[in-house]
Amino acid sequence: MRRHHVLLGASLALGVASLGLAAPAVPDAARGERLYARCAACHALTFDRVGPRHCGLLGRRAGSVAGFDYSPAMKRSGIVWNEKTLKRFLTQPLAMVPGSSMTYAGVPVARDRKDLIAYLKSANAGAACHTSP
Repeated sequence: MRRHHVLLGASLALGVASLGLAAPAVPDAARGERLYARCAACHALTFDRVGPRHCGLLGRRAGSVAGFDYSPAMKRSGIVWNEKTLKRFLTQPLAMVPGSSMTYAGVPVARDRKDLIAYLKSANAGAACHTSP
């Protein structure tokens, strides 16, 4: 009987694996850095471009970088950037902040969003974001 349980357990494990129900992948900051090229058309880590800088993003209130000309919608949004709010915003920016001047449609692939956020967390902890100009 015990052999039957082992075989049943092994069969179930193989079945789950074949359905692609394996554990979710760990976010990959290196991959996120490559994906950040999409963001670099408008943003940079250490300085403002068309969009505001991303150094210091995590924990920052949306619309609060001194000297950057945000849309009124972003200033009023009340968002504080963290993993949850970034995930939601990156999914559909204009749905989260209607009237925002960010015209990017969003990052439709969940893994891409996770990897981008992992990169931003890593970059914000790194030397580039902690070096004085």
